[in-house]
Amino acid sequence: MKSEDTILAAIAGFVDTLSFVALFGLFTAHVTGNFVLIGAGVAGFGQGVLLKLMVFPAFIVGVVLSSLLVRSLSEQHARQGARLLYAVQAALMIGFCFAGVWATPVSQPDSLPAMVAGLVGAIAMGVQNAHPRLIQRPGVPNTVMTGNVTQTILDAVDMLSAGTEAGAHSAARARFAKMLPAIVAFAMGAAAGAMGMRYAGFWALLAPACALLGLALATGEHDRAATSGHP
Repeated sequence: MKSEDTILAAIAGFVDTLSFVALFGLFTAHVTGNFVLIGAGVAGFGQGVLLKLMVFPAFIVGVVLSSLLVRSLSEQHARQGARLLYAVQAALMIGFCFAGVWATPVSQPDSLPAMVAGLVGAIAMGVQNAHPRLIQRPGVPNTVMTGNVTQTILDAVDMLSAGTEAGAHSAARARFAKMLPAIVAFAMGAAAGAMGMRYAGFWALLAPACALLGLALATGEHDRAATSGHP
């Protein structure tokens, strides 16, 4: 699917921003951000250090779960790996939604309901982070945009430079065209996640859950078409 990475980037921006706003600065997909916030919390800035510490093992659970699920598939059914991971992440996202609704209103970052919500969200995004490393396909990173933004700027410089060779110029243009939609989608997803939290609370997580279910169904159709076309 051409739009797969764009949709996933929007999901990552949406979920990470919603969890950041709702759970005292918690990143569910951006592990590096939690390192920074834990360091700040240790020095007395911010709150919810325990919650941010707990998401690391939860994130690992998501990655390990993804690996075990994909490894459990026989070679005959290896094509179904992507569909399986999308379906599992969608189920976890629905769990994150219900756990968040249960936790509402979130007044204490280290309360049990808030912890459960954050942990389920981290497991879900651990699955998304593991997905492209387990299911090999052409694409761009879709959960953290720092590398994409850096590469896009470098490609823009190459495209605008008169001294760039034709081959390098074409490669830069191709990369730019692949990465820019993901960057824009992540930014738009982040804005939508914040607005969703403001007006719908944790129920807004049903939007990325539905998007993931759509990807699971679309991937299944794509795999069936590929299988029928290439016996």
